[in-house]
Amino acid sequence: MTTPTPVEIEETDLRDLVQLEDPWVTIVWNDPVNLMSYVAYVFRNYFGYTAEKSHELMLAVHEEGRAIVSSGSREQMERHVQAMHEYGLWATLDRADAQ
Repeated sequence: MTTPTPVEIEETDLRDLVQLEDPWVTIVWNDPVNLMSYVAYVFRNYFGYTAEKSHELMLAVHEEGRAIVSSGSREQMERHVQAMHEYGLWATLDRADAQ
């Protein structure tokens, strides 16, 4: 019977071995249909953001044409995009590093 031999791995080697998936983001786009107050309401109601954070994101959507409203795994962002569509907002997902 053989016994396992412990192998020492330096911490920097572990970082090279484990490569985490890049996070994904949910992007909400400006549209000519929804009122700014409604967009802020959706951010407060769905994501649970404060009124101040919701207003800030709504202004980014309005003035810059889009805002990144959440980040995480692809599956989470797909659910968020679907929810935004159900609220009537235009939303997409993309890799965070593509932004």
